Amino acid sequence: MKITGISATWLHVPIPPERQHASDYGLSSSFDTALVRVDTDAGITGWGEARGALPAQCNCAGVCAVIENEFAPLLLGEDPRDISRLWEVMYNTDRAHFALARGHAFPNLGRRGVNVQALSGIDIALWDIKAKSLGVPVWQLLGGKRQAKMLCYASGGWAPADRIAEQLKAFLATGGYRAVKMRVGSGDGTLAHSVDRVKRAREALGPDIDIMCDVHGTWTVSEAKRFCRQVADCNIGWLEEPVSPDDKVGMAEVRAYTDIAIAAGEGEFTRFDFRDLIVGRCVDIVQPDPMLMGGITETMRVDALASAFQVRTAPHLWGSSVGFAAGLHCAAAAVGGFIIEYSAGGGNPLINELARERFPIVEGYLEIPDRPGLGVTVDESVVTRYRKEWRHLSPANGG
Repeated sequence: MKITGISATWLHVPIPPERQHASDYGLSSSFDTALVRVDTDAGITGWGEARGALPAQCNCAGVCAVIENEFAPLLLGEDPRDISRLWEVMYNTDRAHFALARGHAFPNLGRRGVNVQALSGIDIALWDIKAKSLGVPVWQLLGGKRQAKMLCYASGGWAPADRIAEQLKAFLATGGYRAVKMRVGSGDGTLAHSVDRVKRAREALGPDIDIMCDVHGTWTVSEAKRFCRQVADCNIGWLEEPVSPDDKVGMAEVRAYTDIAIAAGEGEFTRFDFRDLIVGRCVDIVQPDPMLMGGITETMRVDALASAFQVRTAPHLWGSSVGFAAGLHCAAAAVGGFIIEYSAGGGNPLINELARERFPIVEGYLEIPDRPGLGVTVDESVVTRYRKEWRHLSPANGG
């Protein structure tokens, strides 16, 4: 089997005003992502997804350009089933022959950021192709699913203190969830407002619903410690990115201070970044994003590394149904996989519209699908509807 074509499509989905939310990233007026298509001479098409710079609205021209202009020429004519080798080709580029022969990385100078985001989307599509060619779901190639269904949590929670309980209850009602994640941090204006919102959420939801809190890395170490102390009686499931991902020493300090589990990793790249999180005793839970940090291949490497330190894995999943499916397969096979993030808010129609299949949440659980490949059939009419031209746009003027 040979790769005959690789293309990237920037999908730009406007969000109606009534469904927009504000956070420390600003007002969410659109949802943007890069959809990757890999074609083969066997008639099998693989789909992948690559994240842009922000979790929702962002300029995807750069990542699309790297996919088509940098990586496609390297992979055309290659066997898409040689996933591990092709990962090294993309990560190491001109020095890939050294990496493959000598068994260690010789990465190019762009070994983080857009290059790895682009690599991620292609890697996901390659797994889709390989599993389809064998007529099995991706999770089977990753070692098999560890359970028939997985617990999910509803991810959202931007409302102010007087409406947060109502918003979270609405999320929970959509799928019988038993866990929910809300945003806190600098977007609240003050630490006191964050604490108030969490306390109101716990009072309204009762003791049996897990509440996780996501700071988006916006607090200082001292602010994070104060928050942990002031919500100590709220039984928080985990505190996500309490400080900047660039401050791993500070994150380790917060973790040592509190018995609230610390989760992080949605903005990290490759197993090398996650090694520093894990060895540095920064986290109890790693959150690799397959659409950003190196695809399915690297997500499973991170899980193996984490499991050696008794650190659990909860992939960050904030994309379309393609990226969601990739993370679902990883979590289903992961040694430390225990929960799935489901975008319950934010006005993202691509989680339900891009693929013809759905991922129904029943009593808080999602059944692991048995469909071949990623298990998604991309609706190309949706691709046409939301396609945004990027080939004549620079990252500076393409928004």
